[in-house]
Amino acid sequence: MEYYNQDTLIYLNGEFVKANNAGVDMFGQSLHYGYGAFEGLRAYSTHNGTRIFKAEEHFDRLKESCKAIGLPYQWDNRELIEKSYELLEANNLRAAYIRPLIYSGSNMHLTASDKANIMIAAWEWGPYLGQNLLKVNISRIERPNPKSFPIEAKVSGQYINSILATSDAIQKGYDEALLLDQDGFVAQASSENLFIEKDFKIYTPPLGNIFPGITRNTVIDICKDLNFDIIEKRITIKDIYEADSAFLSGTAAGIIGIKQVDDVVFAEEWEDSIGASIQRKYKNLVLEQENYEVII
Repeated sequence: MEYYNQDTLIYLNGEFVKANNAGVDMFGQSLHYGYGAFEGLRAYSTHNGTRIFKAEEHFDRLKESCKAIGLPYQWDNRELIEKSYELLEANNLRAAYIRPLIYSGSNMHLTASDKANIMIAAWEWGPYLGQNLLKVNISRIERPNPKSFPIEAKVSGQYINSILATSDAIQKGYDEALLLDQDGFVAQASSENLFIEKDFKIYTPPLGNIFPGITRNTVIDICKDLNFDIIEKRITIKDIYEADSAFLSGTAAGIIGIKQVDDVVFAEEWEDSIGASIQRKYKNLVLEQENYEVII
């Protein structure tokens, strides 16, 4: 699937250029080794105009991801946010997915690069996993061990793990995969965080073996705002099978309910679940249909 045509503009090292004219460094570590960092943001069409949800948090995390792997980061995030809005306008986009990417300069050695480039692209993209309830399986692919990789960073090469897990799940007839950590606890989906509901309480795996999602933090804030009990604890496969309902969260996917895990179908109807209430609240927030502080 192509997300752009010949006239699509991207932001590349300070200039807006056509995507097909950007060129690729054939000796860059990002191409050869996956040495790069990226982010995913959503712009929404609201009654206040186009708004990027939590732009500052996303670009701050991009900077921290680069720091975690020793990739130079010389850009001012406020300026990058402004350029992201300009990019949306240049491509006539009111609602879009935005992808900033920091990629390395030429270097065939297995040492940290001393040069880096930035690219920002944007395109129309519906919810990543669609809008129907999901069929999910427990994957044979595990999350990377946090002692071998900075899993809190959104690093390009790490997502090979996600590609393998998702591809395997789809081949088996599922929509998405749940990955275990190195100790056998359920960590997260391939690129989304996991929440389960049991006895009117919401549970989610703690930090340490999962990606610290910005949407995950928003869900936690929503739970507190709506007076739902939210508990961070290590989750077993048995906990998943015995849950009343479950859902995933992520910028690309939004908040989406899970119908079943492996052969176990959740008994609670999604529309009656706490997750559905959280989903509705989240949509109101990103569309600015209720009070919410937006950083432009």
